[in-house]
This record gives sequence, C-alpha cells and structure tokens, in this order.
Amino acid sequence: MQEPTTNSNLACIFDLDGVLVDTAVYHYKAWKQLANDMGFDFTEAQNEHLKGVNRMRSLDMILNWGGVEKTAEEKEVLATSKNTQYVSMINKMTAAEVLPGTINLLTALQQAGIKIALGSASKNAGVILERTQLTHFFDAIVDGNLVSASKPDPEVFVKGAAMVGVSPAQSVVFEDAQAGVDAALAANMKVVGVGQPENLKGAHVYVKDLSEITVEEIKALVKG
Repeated sequence: MQEPTTNSNLACIFDLDGVLVDTAVYHYKAWKQLANDMGFDFTEAQNEHLKGVNRMRSLDMILNWGGVEKTAEEKEVLATSKNTQYVSMINKMTAAEVLPGTINLLTALQQAGIKIALGSASKNAGVILERTQLTHFFDAIVDGNLVSASKPDPEVFVKGAAMVGVSPAQSVVFEDAQAGVDAALAANMKVVGVGQPENLKGAHVYVKDLSEITVEEIKALVKG
C-alpha cells in the first residue's frame, strides 16, 4: 500500500454545522419551539444570524428579538431546554446527512498527510461526528467545550492549529458563517467560504460545497 505523502506543515480546519453536516435545521427547530413557547415567532432569516454563535449568545439575541427579559437563572433553564430538544434530534442523525463532497475531501486530505482539525462552537460536536461516522478523520477536535470565546473571536481556530502543530499562516479554514470567516481572518488564516459570497465577505475562495475544491487548490491557496 502506498504511504501517504506528508504535508504536516499544512492544516485544514473545518467548521461543523453547514460545512460537513447540516444541523442548522435542528438548531432552527429547537430555537423556534423555544420562542413559540414564550409567545413570539423566530424566523429562518433570524436563524441565519446565529450561525457560528454560541448557545448563550444565541439565546440573548432571540430574547432581544422577542422583546423578552429573563434572569441569568431563567436563561440557563431555557438554554438547557433548547439543548435537550436539539440533542434528541441529532441523536437520530446518520451518515446519510453528511454534506456533498465531505467524505471525498477528508479522505484526500488524510491520504495527502494534511492535518485535519474541527473548529466548532457546538458543544455537541463529538456526538454529531460519531453519529455521522466522521470522527476518524480528525487529528484534533476543538468545540464549544474547549473554548471560552465565541466566533468572531479566533480562539477556536488558533487552538485547532496549535493542537495539530501547524502555524496559523499554514492553515485553511472552511466556514459557512460570517462570524467564522471573521474569526479565521483575525487568526491570519486562509478562508474557504462555503455558501454565497455576499454572506461570507472576506473569504479567499468560495464554494457551494466541499465537492468544489481539491487538495491541490488548498495547497495553492496557502502558498499564495
């Protein structure tokens, strides 16, 4: 069997939701139910603003949209309730929910010896990777349990690069949220925006999904 070529001085850091798998629909359903229970609606357009944002900040934004004030203790109860419903839904996920191009790109990166890390705000990233059978691709997993600052703070990506022993300048981030793009740029990393360019200002390359980029293009992006 051919040994993988080594490119250990390169790293690819992936956001999870909307890049590797589509869990946005489950977040939306759980938040919408919470809002409806409090007497107001929560739209898909508002949900777009929550991409890459951690749970408590998301809750604050939703309460603000609904004109509802809660104590810190009440917020903890609400956030726990939302997460319980969300976890119940993601526990039913399967490998069929992995987004197009994901398996092929992760396989190619692994065979090329390029380090692969996860950089996600989700505290449930481990469960999702397990359910969708992606865990074995990752050299490092940085999620909401390991970081204190939410994107656009670069902490999650800086930590991911450090855990695989690669400098930020030699790292490429894959993101579907503006907060994530801003975080990667703040960390001095290259960014592949997964989605519409108008929603991901500042990314170096845009793709609709991971089937649209190759290992060679990733290497060229870092060199450029």
